[in-house]
This record gives sequence, structure tokens and C-alpha cells, in this order.
Amino acid sequence: MKVLLFGSNGQVGWELQRALAPLGALTALDFDSAGPLRADFADPESLAATVRALAPDVIVNAAAHTAVDRAESEPALARKLNAEAPAVLAREAAASGAWLVHYSTDYVFDGSGDTARAEDAPTAPLNVYGTTKLEGEQAIRASGAKHLLFRTSWVYGTRGGNFARTMLRLARERDRLAVIDDQIGAPTGAELLADVTAHAIRAVMRDAAPGGTYHLVAGGETSWHGYACRVIEAARAAGAPVKVAADAIAAVPSSEFATAAQRPKNSRLDTSLLRRTFALDLPPWQAGVDRMLAEILTPTDPR
Repeated sequence: MKVLLFGSNGQVGWELQRALAPLGALTALDFDSAGPLRADFADPESLAATVRALAPDVIVNAAAHTAVDRAESEPALARKLNAEAPAVLAREAAASGAWLVHYSTDYVFDGSGDTARAEDAPTAPLNVYGTTKLEGEQAIRASGAKHLLFRTSWVYGTRGGNFARTMLRLARERDRLAVIDDQIGAPTGAELLADVTAHAIRAVMRDAAPGGTYHLVAGGETSWHGYACRVIEAARAAGAPVKVAADAIAAVPSSEFATAAQRPKNSRLDTSLLRRTFALDLPPWQAGVDRMLAEILTPTDPR
């Protein structure tokens, strides 16, 4: 099997390099990859030449415009990366018979209510990021390509910056913190996304499961405030420098923080279809976060 991965240096792409390697010959590209094969999502048609040159059996797209607030001021670029480029990949996958794996987001929904949304729930994005990701989904489905489309939320990885690292830094620097408590979701590790992706690819390639759209997040739910408290208490327990007291982490509404993009308050996604189709148990969000913290709270971590 030949697998072509785009977005290889992002949080999810980095883990996908590990998880996809056992499937077969893996070509991993990022926007700045050297050599004749191009992976520049700002030039979507250039991706077609790369797909045709490699003729992969599976195309995995982990590249996207994910700067939610910045997307409000650069909608054309967000649309190019999140909608036009995936549309080109889908067109090429349909033409060659390859599978296309793509990642989307809970931001395609409006975040109302307090229940977890299933895959067929009505979409109504609140911002440019969500709108362009939805357009990417629609283009993939319309192409006729065989596809796996995973919607996820609150993604983190040990590579690069993330919410946990930000909270750890602020906890070292400040006596008091204020963290949003009216946005609810499930912190989901890039490692979990990568491992489930590899499992699902194996299944569809054996005709053991159907393609389509699936919700993929860790088990359980929390607020950003609950997430922050778990991170900071883990740091305290590990003997890391923590200045803020446990009772000095204030829970505040999202209205306390002005942002360019409106964000959904309900990021809950129903994963029952994924779990049933692929015979999977998704671990609770705490398990992944604790594992990530065990890695980044080591004495050798320069941060």
C-alpha cells in the first residue's frame, strides 16, 4: 500500500507519520518540503501533480488553516487551504480510485444546546474557520471519492504549543488566573487521532467497514477551566514550579474574553457511530492529557 500524507509537521501530522508507517510505503510532505513534490496548499492545483506523480492508494490530509481568529481577517486564504485544496485532493482521489482521509471540526456546528451532536446533525458554523471547513467537507462528499472524514475538537499534541503549555507558563508567572467555563468539549490528543486513523484505514481497505463521516474525540467532557485545573494540579503534584494557588483559578464566561471569531459553547460530539463501526473504545480525555503532561513535565523539558 502507498500512503501520501500532507501536513506532516503539524501536531496531527507528526503523530500520523508514526501511526501510518506500518501500513506501507509512506510519503510525508509539508508545505516547506524540499524536492520536486509540492505540498503547498496555498496553490491547490499544485497538489494534483503530486498525487498523480505518486499514485497513492490512500491520501491523508492533515493540513489546514487552523488559526481561528486570524481566519476572520484572511477568509480567502482560509478558504483556499480548508476548502479549495481538499476539493482538489478529492477530485484526484476520485479519478484514481484512492481513499481520501480528511479532518474536520466541531466548528461546523453552532454550539447551541448541551447534548452531543451526531454526524447528521444540522450544520451552522459561527465563523470563517468553521464555514471553510464545512465547505471542504461538502466538496469531498460531492466529489464521489472514497473517503473517511473525521470531525474532532480541542486537539493537542506534545509537539509545539498547546493549551496545557500555555496554562503551565501562566501558572508559573501569575498569582491568579481566569479561564473560560462555559465552553464544553473533550480535549483530544493527536496521538489518539493518528492511531484511530490507521485502524480505520486498515478496516476500509479490507472492506470491513464503510467510509463516510465520523466523529472522533476522546471520551467524557470538561470545560477549559476544568482542563486548566487538571493541568496545573498535575504540575503541582510533579513538583513543577507553580505560583498560582488552587483556589485562585477563576471560572469565567467566554464573554470575559474578546475574540475576533465567535466560538461554539457546546463542542460535544457523539462518537457512537465510530465506536460501533470500528469496534473501538475511546479513552477518557483525562488519560490522554495525563500522558501528555507526563512527557512535558520532565526535568529535561526546556519549557
